[in-house]
Amino acid sequence: MKTKFLLSSTFALCSVAAMAQSSNKAYAITGDGNNDFLWMNIRQIDLKTGTVQKTLFDRKSATYSLTNVETKATTSAAAITDGNVYMNAAFPTGTFVAAAAYDNRSGKLFFMPMRHNELRWVDVNSNDATTHFYSLPSDALVKTNDNTDEAKHMTRMVIGANGKGYAISNDGNNVIEFTTGKKITITTLGGLADSESNKGVSIHNKCSSWGGDMVADAFGKLLIVSAMHQVFEVDINSRIATHKGTISGLPANYTSNGVAVDADGELVVCSANVFEGYYRIKMEDLSATKIEGSDVKYNASDLAGSNLLYQKQADAAKKFDLAKGILASNSQLNFSNKIFPNPVTGSSFTIKLDGAKDGEYYVLIADLTGRAMQNSKVAVLKGQQIVKINVAGRPAKGSYLVTVLDGNKQNVFSDKLLIQ
Repeated sequence: MKTKFLLSSTFALCSVAAMAQSSNKAYAITGDGNNDFLWMNIRQIDLKTGTVQKTLFDRKSATYSLTNVETKATTSAAAITDGNVYMNAAFPTGTFVAAAAYDNRSGKLFFMPMRHNELRWVDVNSNDATTHFYSLPSDALVKTNDNTDEAKHMTRMVIGANGKGYAISNDGNNVIEFTTGKKITITTLGGLADSESNKGVSIHNKCSSWGGDMVADAFGKLLIVSAMHQVFEVDINSRIATHKGTISGLPANYTSNGVAVDADGELVVCSANVFEGYYRIKMEDLSATKIEGSDVKYNASDLAGSNLLYQKQADAAKKFDLAKGILASNSQLNFSNKIFPNPVTGSSFTIKLDGAKDGEYYVLIADLTGRAMQNSKVAVLKGQQIVKINVAGRPAKGSYLVTVLDGNKQNVFSDKLLIQ
């Protein structure tokens, strides 16, 4: 059953929380490792090296139980007598898994079997010889009996910065939110909408934007990477998806099915379609570089890690939580000649600091609600009073506030920046 998007036919139709980022540990949903496509096993991987560290659940040998938390009914391996676990909903990963999310706070790995309307989870820290799975059925999840309605399959899942989980269907028309504590609840939020700036690259397009995975950033946004390498930023409050660009440098036929953030704050992707190992993605230009020596035995349908994108930038910005106050006291800011080019059409701009004393300065970027987005530390040297700032995260087009602070965190100047 070879597939490209974790969908049975799509490729044929379309082809040619603020927590310290201290771990490279993540979890992958993989096959058996025999050039198969049976995404039913759970393995722990190292995101830095792209190598498998251990197997948490092996579909062929693991002893398990699966408990419905509402009815308290429990099934085990003994309940499946025909030996066919592939499409059996009583098996924890029996209808294949394409969406998983790891909550480091609780130690739970959440996932959703395709074609089945249940949220399931397992405690990855348990040392019990029996792997205990738990399930919660929900009308918010659409149950399908086969592959004919791939649009409704949940293929993207992550734990957000707020500690809540989010999952999005292939077609982007079903976004759900779930809690991760002792009492788990599931809520339907609605569907995604395209940003006006997407210029025809729709989050709903089957050929470009289905499948893949997503991560969360430290500022409350979600980042979807589709199977065909398209990158979208999602504002979970408005559910608007903004197209950010296309990943370059991945091998031919390499679908980006799993995505996670490593301890350095970089994106790591894997493929369910080919056995080509793991790749690291630079957010500045969305270019891919292979992680040499990474695992090529197992393909993976999904990755689940606990790190947040842009956590370092968020931590740095919080040290200078001045953006809202500066914005309030400078509501009539105009564009000046201290920032150029302005508007910005690329990924960087320059600040002219005439008369500034030698030393360290901090350049803060915030949106016009005062939400800090980036903090950059720069040095001003004698005779060199022009500094270049690289804009991280490919922000949406619009107006932003730029604030320069000296080494004593005193405001040097603030001005508006237009990104086009």
